[in-house]
Amino acid sequence: MLKPDYIFESSWEVCNKVGGIYAVLSTRAKTLQDAMPDRIIFIGPDCWNESESPYFIEDDTLWAEWRKAASESGLNFKVGRWDIPGKPVSILVDFQPYFADKDRLYGQLWNDWKVDSLHAYGDYDEASMFSYAAAKVVESCYKFYGLEDKKVIYHGNEWMTGLGLLYIKKFLPKIATIFTTHATSIGRSIAGNNKPLYDYLWAYNGDQMAEELNVQSKHSIEKQTAFGVDCFTTVSEITARECKELIGRPVDVVLPNGFENDFVPKGAVFTRKRKAARKKLLQIANCLTGSQFDDDNTLIIGTSGRYEFRNKGIDEFVEAMNRLNRDERLAKPVVAFVEVPAWVGDAREDLKERIKSGKTFDTPLEVPMVTHWLHNMDRDNVLSMMKYHDMQNRKEDRVKLIFLPCYLTGNDGIVNLTYFDVIIGKDLSAYPSYYEPWGYTPLESVAFKVPCITTDLAGFGLWANSVKGGYSELEDGVKTIHRTDYNFSEVADTIKNTVSKFSNMTNTEVKKARAAADKLSKKALWSEFIKYYWQAYDFALQKVAK
Repeated sequence: MLKPDYIFESSWEVCNKVGGIYAVLSTRAKTLQDAMPDRIIFIGPDCWNESESPYFIEDDTLWAEWRKAASESGLNFKVGRWDIPGKPVSILVDFQPYFADKDRLYGQLWNDWKVDSLHAYGDYDEASMFSYAAAKVVESCYKFYGLEDKKVIYHGNEWMTGLGLLYIKKFLPKIATIFTTHATSIGRSIAGNNKPLYDYLWAYNGDQMAEELNVQSKHSIEKQTAFGVDCFTTVSEITARECKELIGRPVDVVLPNGFENDFVPKGAVFTRKRKAARKKLLQIANCLTGSQFDDDNTLIIGTSGRYEFRNKGIDEFVEAMNRLNRDERLAKPVVAFVEVPAWVGDAREDLKERIKSGKTFDTPLEVPMVTHWLHNMDRDNVLSMMKYHDMQNRKEDRVKLIFLPCYLTGNDGIVNLTYFDVIIGKDLSAYPSYYEPWGYTPLESVAFKVPCITTDLAGFGLWANSVKGGYSELEDGVKTIHRTDYNFSEVADTIKNTVSKFSNMTNTEVKKARAAADKLSKKALWSEFIKYYWQAYDFALQKVAK
């Protein structure tokens, strides 16, 4: 097996915490840094203007001679370390100067690779200029340090790195190129536009659908990059099928998303944090609804993630909670949270005052379903669906559904706990995704010993099934539900039935499910999954060695 001497890896998420890919890269970094110290170099965008990235520590002593030479040649970038476990070397590139040359670059891209940039809009230009700048920096470093006789990898994540990968492939063919799509642009668009994806996957023409859904340029760069690189990868078997049908190129290696569990507290700290989270969540529920909740006799459940109402199964979760409220088999009252960042305005002052008082209340606040005011209260999908079902969190309701529409950073004004300090307090979580190439939220849930519900349209759900050797059940730590394009009602009923079942489990049975969740999470550590990356590196290096 060939192993790289150097890896350059680029992503918009490097030192830029904007999504799930950040978690993938930042948790994997230490494993690679331990294996090849300071020979894994991450490249991200310098998009912080006058401010500094809170995730980046600049170091003027690193590669000072090259930096000086590169600066004199017109390249602008910062070198330092990503402030994450392992502290890998990171480069933030200034891509703004390349906008002046955009039309020429797009013309060359068409001539070389037939990439259609004519229909570009939104973030396409910004991503492309970053990608080009990143490639130029790699080229400069490669030549300055004379790495031509070394085994070098350039790894780009998502379509945003496509232009740079194709540049490297053309001008530095001895560098082995790897492209990872975490979700195809056209697949996400089909699903997000309420079109059936899976039953018709075989029949869709990716190019045609890209034109219909106005994502031609993103699809074009993604497709041509997939065909142009030495190794094409994705994160799950379900997305691999998507790539084959919509891009027309089978993937070479599947790279499942692992994680490190060093953020999970141990022993007495775990117990203390869990107790604090439950106390705060039940307090919020009481202050909003006027109902009182006994910690030992209340189930706290929730869903979270990006606000993709259908793709993330948020609609399924709300529907299931509505049905659960009428389920006579439910043995305990439920407080359910929808934790997805929406168009949030201000934290509610009336709720803040109640929380600050430390008192217990027996009357509800006005609009007892939401913790923060939204700019679009009348048009928000969660609130609209709750209104449609007349879900008002009345005292007689056995299920109280609360919308927490902000990022849980620890200073939202209401919860004032981080996301990880919230999830630890739950009894059960549900992520009934329709479109989910992998799924970090269920993985994080089981890492905190919180059993979860997911679907077999999520990469994580399929992986849990593969570990079990069949459909994973609640007793295994993860309940994987079969989901299709058309079984919305069946999925909602299954979620409802699963929560009812959980509410009737004995303390011993619950402890076993929590232990199973914890055990399963350890099978997804990077120490287990990094082997797939070594396979991809070998595949790409063998390709350029021929």
